[in-house]
Amino acid sequence: MATQVTTSPVIATKAWIWRGYRIQYAVQGTGQPMVLIHGFGACIDHWRKNITEFAAAGYQVWTLDLLGFGQSDMPAIDYSLELWQDLFKDFWNEHIQQPAVWVGNSIGGLLVLMILADYPRMGNSGVLLNSAGSLNIRREEAILPLRIVMGPLRMMLRSKVFGPFFFNQVRGKKAIRNSLLQIYGNKEAITDELVDMLYNPSCNSGACHVFMSVLTGPPGPRPSELLPRIQQPLLVLWGEDDPWAALRTAKVYQDLSVNPHAQPSVTFEIIAKTGHCPHDERPEIINPMIINWLANLQSDQI
Repeated sequence: MATQVTTSPVIATKAWIWRGYRIQYAVQGTGQPMVLIHGFGACIDHWRKNITEFAAAGYQVWTLDLLGFGQSDMPAIDYSLELWQDLFKDFWNEHIQQPAVWVGNSIGGLLVLMILADYPRMGNSGVLLNSAGSLNIRREEAILPLRIVMGPLRMMLRSKVFGPFFFNQVRGKKAIRNSLLQIYGNKEAITDELVDMLYNPSCNSGACHVFMSVLTGPPGPRPSELLPRIQQPLLVLWGEDDPWAALRTAKVYQDLSVNPHAQPSVTFEIIAKTGHCPHDERPEIINPMIINWLANLQSDQI
């Protein structure tokens, strides 16, 4: 497969110490704050095609490497959505301190819902990009053969022998490229730059523990539990070819979008020929959609 050379601008980053751990973050632009939350295994650079355009549109764009990912520390602790929610709550209190636009991909989308539901003063709107329904597969939602072996499988993943062996099978560059070929609807977006971006953090000595902790940890709250507590408007963008967060899992958002009296107010759009990461696969489509939706929100409030 032909690949493209790296052309993305370098994102200047800073360090913030949280609970004794180093968190890498970036900020660009001035204006209303916007916070971008990456998905599992990704990092700040996964937003490299979006940050500059959002900043140019008048937003102060904040991005973080979640604890355990990218260039942030990878301590040997238990990882959960609630841990990362606390990370963003403390970061917002220290750095932002005014209502922000929260934008999340995959598990980042689920974190957006949690933040808007639990800390409404932190956000005035949310954007979900193929939002995850959980941190990992719930046993009761797995197909029958997998449901039977999930308990023993999780015990194996926690072992000091099988866990690292499995991790090394899935973290190689070839394995990462094959995974991207499955979840990206736009194959042209799969470049050497993208593969390296996802591979390099996996070389950290703590990366295996993070990976296993996430796979065997609690799944977190369901979107259906969070949505009734959210008052802020949501824009939900869904790549139609996503095998991980399949279109059928977006029904809860689609149902809200066609109900003029629904709370929260949801705008739902399907992105054709696109997979799990619309912001990286189709930035020329996603960036204007987000910017225009936010502009319309602001005009409606005047």
